Amino acid sequence: MRIKPFISSIYLSGLAISLFVFSVNLHAVTQLNFDNLTLKGEFLQGGIVIGKTIPGSKVIYDQKPIRVSSVGDFIIGFNRDEAERVSLKLIAPSGEQFSRQLTVQKRDYKIQRIDGLPKSKVTPRKPEVLARIRKEAAQARQARKLDDDRADFLEKFIWPTIGPISGIYGSQRILNGQPRRPHFGVDVAAPVGAMVVAPASGLVTMAHPDMFFSGGTIILDHGHGLSSSFLHLSELLVKTGDVVKQGDLIARVGATGRVTGAHLDWRMNLFKRRVDPQLLVPPMTTVKNSNKH
Repeated sequence: MRIKPFISSIYLSGLAISLFVFSVNLHAVTQLNFDNLTLKGEFLQGGIVIGKTIPGSKVIYDQKPIRVSSVGDFIIGFNRDEAERVSLKLIAPSGEQFSRQLTVQKRDYKIQRIDGLPKSKVTPRKPEVLARIRKEAAQARQARKLDDDRADFLEKFIWPTIGPISGIYGSQRILNGQPRRPHFGVDVAAPVGAMVVAPASGLVTMAHPDMFFSGGTIILDHGHGLSSSFLHLSELLVKTGDVVKQGDLIARVGATGRVTGAHLDWRMNLFKRRVDPQLLVPPMTTVKNSNKH
């Protein structure tokens, strides 16, 4: 795979900044270099950016303090519909402060229609079902609250399973003719029983065998609030509290919950922000199929 770099300069807040863009198929990883601060990642809606600064510095993103590791690493992310401009503030150990406005590229999203789902799954109305949904949603929110100092997110992520991509981040689904919330994951079509491996190391914060919408579900925390969720699993091979390494077998693909066929729905959160996992991995077409058994 050939990587073609090009270098240009831009001005931001009155400072000249070197901008390095590495184009790999559809991915564009941008690196911004400021005094005492480097940002590298996807500066677009749904993107994830890794920061590096002087150890002991404080970082304020979107007017909220975020975790900075003992060696100066931190992570920021952008929502599906993030505004064009977001603010980043750095407070150096000396007390000196720097403020930056970052530009976030807008994305166009696809509309996907899915018909033939049971009405009880599309629009659940029974009080006991609604209570179950609320309870499970609270469990998932709690599992994504962890703000751990591990930095597993610095690993180069790999695909958790291999197969045709059948659904993409940001697309809006119309279920049985009714518009629903946008899809916040990437769907990989694979047979029931196909391997699901950890895309990066992490701590299992939830392992639920049967959630109403997502069926068998695992949430894996990668540190600093970044977590992966794996939905519609047929078999869970880890439990809450387990620590796994990148590539470890954690589950098997299934067709549980609200689905029309077997696949893995892989999602990522940075706390409450829904980010796009597909931006962290190489194009599926370049990956060897090794997850069949």
